[in-house]
Amino acid sequence: MDVFGFAIPLWAVFLLGIVLIVVVWKLIKFALTVLIVLILFFVILIGLDYFHVFDMIQSFLSGLL
Repeated sequence: MDVFGFAIPLWAVFLLGIVLIVVVWKLIKFALTVLIVLILFFVILIGLDYFHVFDMIQSFLSGLL
């Protein structure tokens, strides 16, 4: 296979393809992990707000000062 005037063996093209597939899979896996962590973080924040935890902390701190 000729690319830009250089002869590249077919096995090198397949090896490069496999490496690219593995790297893309790792990036997608990392992005999904970050997405799940962010979703859990915001669900916990929404739950704490629903149970008025932040209001209790605010009133406790204003009572101290």
